[in-house]
Amino acid sequence: MRFQSDLIPATLLRRYKRFLADCRLEDGREVTAHVANPGSMLGLKDEGLRIWLEPNDDPKKKLKYAWRLVEHPGGQFTGVDTGVPNRMLRAALMAGQVPGLDGYDLVRPEVKYGENSRIDFLLTGRDRTDCYVEVKSVTLSRQPGLAEFPDSVTARGAKHLAELANMAAQGHCAVMLYLVQRTDCDRVTLARDLDPAYAQAFAQAATAGVQALAFGCAITPQSVTLGPKLPFTP
Repeated sequence: MRFQSDLIPATLLRRYKRFLADCRLEDGREVTAHVANPGSMLGLKDEGLRIWLEPNDDPKKKLKYAWRLVEHPGGQFTGVDTGVPNRMLRAALMAGQVPGLDGYDLVRPEVKYGENSRIDFLLTGRDRTDCYVEVKSVTLSRQPGLAEFPDSVTARGAKHLAELANMAAQGHCAVMLYLVQRTDCDRVTLARDLDPAYAQAFAQAATAGVQALAFGCAITPQSVTLGPKLPFTP
């Protein structure tokens, strides 16, 4: 997935009201950028971080910049836009490029199921069991090389696991896919200390037959593409 516009570097001044960030461009101008991430962004919102913004000239948008990446030492990146995983994965799923989720005839996003829920992707195919795929963006890392989910309490995430468990109990394929939007991590686990209830919900879902997959991303200021499969340890 390529960004619609070339990203430009900036310095983060502050993130506030969840969806806003004040930033300083390289020419000294201060601008406000949209933050497409409702989460805590633990470790990714410190003043002085080098970040990358996507400019736009859309007259319908109040803000002319959107925060897309954090750059870490050594040229490593984290993607902060939680909408990127689904956009990128949809194309990869349709092209049959996601190991373990290939060979399906149809990829349908945002399908209603369960109790007032929508599954990120429903995969169907002739002579194939329907596969329900929920996607989570993983951006937290507190130890070198280790990505963790979630970065704060997520009752919504626990609900998604329960819905997947119900699908598995009905005989469907149910998959929890963790997409690591960091280039400095090569393994994934659960942040049990940050949300014990989510970890418990995951254990119950796994017992019910829900599968867990984790993949990395290749991230540059030009694009985000699907990376290799990563080892996942609950």
